[in-house]
This record gives sequence, C-alpha cells and structure tokens, in this order.
Amino acid sequence: MEVIRIGALEIRFLLEKQSTHGSLDMFELTVPAGARVPLAHFHESWEETVYGLAGQMVWTVNGKEIITGPGDCIFIPRGAVHHFINRGTETAKALSVLTPGVLGAAYFHELAALIGPGGPPDPALVTEVMLRHGLVPVPG
Repeated sequence: MEVIRIGALEIRFLLEKQSTHGSLDMFELTVPAGARVPLAHFHESWEETVYGLAGQMVWTVNGKEIITGPGDCIFIPRGAVHHFINRGTETAKALSVLTPGVLGAAYFHELAALIGPGGPPDPALVTEVMLRHGLVPVPG
C-alpha cells in the first residue's frame, strides 16, 4: 500500500471511499516525536474515530485534551474543532476511520505537494486545500 509523506508524518491508506462506495476512509497515521502537525480544524461532512496503535498522541477536541495510546479510542463528531501532537519521545501510530468516506487520499497528496523540504508551506495555500476538501481551519 502507498505511504503518503507530509513532512515527517506518514499516512497509509487501508480503505478508501472508492472501494467502500463512500462508506468510509481508513488510514494509519504515523507521527514522529516533535513532528509538525496539521492546523486545528473541523470537518463539515464526516466523523472521525481514532484508535491508538503505538506511542502516545495528545488530541485536543473542542478544547479538551485527550491522551491516546495503544488501545485507546476517541470519537470526533462533525463540527468538533480538533488537533493532535506527539509530545512524547517515541513515534506514535493511530488508525483513523472517517465516516462516511468522502475525503480519500487526494487531500493528503495535495498537502504533501505543498509541504516539502524547502521550508514552511504558504499558509494561504494550505488553507485553500483544506477548505476544498471539507476541512475548516480554526486560527489558534
């Protein structure tokens, strides 16, 4: 399966909207310690369920911090502002399931093209890609 790299983050799609007839998207998310992570945002058209596989991530959902490690699960409803970070010392992994499946890998491919080794991406371009794919950034 293809691994999409966005900076230090890795996304490996297991199921995509095309193969599930729009029922869900499922991917493994790998976040090294201290990696740059996406802006706080919310989804207009889907829910997200996250299941911890390795390491620890701190998710902030509607202002509340939730630590996820192996075996921990959180549900992020549509409209809930959320963000994640790996504050630990080891790489963290999580399984993410989006329902229904309306995002797909295209969003991550577009972000990967913007976020390269040449320095920080243009925030306006990142915002444009997010909005086009149904993610609404929330200024921190």
